[in-house]
Amino acid sequence: MADKECIFCKIANGEIPSATIYENSDFRVILDVAPANRGHALIIPKEHFKDIFDIDAVTAGKLFSLATEVARAMKSVLHCDGMNIVQNNGIIAGQTVFHFHLHLIPRYEGDHVDLHWAQGETVPTELQELAKEIRKKI
Repeated sequence: MADKECIFCKIANGEIPSATIYENSDFRVILDVAPANRGHALIIPKEHFKDIFDIDAVTAGKLFSLATEVARAMKSVLHCDGMNIVQNNGIIAGQTVFHFHLHLIPRYEGDHVDLHWAQGETVPTELQELAKEIRKKI
């Protein structure tokens, strides 16, 4: 169900014009109006989901299946050297529009897009214990 105040619901359902790459009954794929790089696209579900914690597994599966098709088409047209697939959840993670969406960001040799982070250190026993706790919830 769409949220009548959500800008991405309005874009996904055609109320606000967009440079649409693809559309079906579940999703609209658009070029980002404030791209990180040439060809930066967003896959937006037509149904409103706040974030990954809200989206159902069936819709998420369809979305990631579509992402592979769109990424291949983008690589063919844009001749990019790589691609980042980015999805932010919550303010602390950089989410600015609270409607689940997936970024496909083409990468080009020498571009200035920075999606890196400092690698932390781990202790193997702590990793095993954390894995065990998470596994219990799946």
